[in-house]
Amino acid sequence: MQTLADGERRRAAMIADRVGSSAQYVARLLAPLTRAGWVRSVPGPTGGHELTVDLTTVSVLDLVAIVEGVPDTERCVMADRPCPAPEPCALHDAWVPARDLMTTRLAATPLSTLSTPSEVRT
Repeated sequence: MQTLADGERRRAAMIADRVGSSAQYVARLLAPLTRAGWVRSVPGPTGGHELTVDLTTVSVLDLVAIVEGVPDTERCVMADRPCPAPEPCALHDAWVPARDLMTTRLAATPLSTLSTPSEVRT
C-alpha cells in the first residue's frame, strides 16, 4: 500500500482520491491527526501533508480514538447513562461482547495492513 510514509507530501484532494473520499472530509480528518502529531501539514505551493508516524506501530483503534474520541465502553447502548450490572438494558448481554470484540479487533489491526479502495478493486 502506498502511503504518506514514503516521505512525499500530498494534498487533501490527492489523499481523498486515493482512499475514495472527498477532499473536504479528508481535510476534516487531517486536523485532529495533525494536532496529535501523526501528520505534519506544510503550507504553500509545494506544501501538503506528511505522515510522521510509522503505520506499523499504530492501530485502527488508535486512529478512531484520535478522530472520534476514545470509545466509552461503560455507556449504555440504549440510553445515555452507565449500564450497571444490577439493572442492565435489554441489549446489554448482546452488546457488551460485540463491543469488546470490535475494540479488540480494531486494536489488533495495524493501519499498515489496510488497503485503499483502488487496491481492493485491482
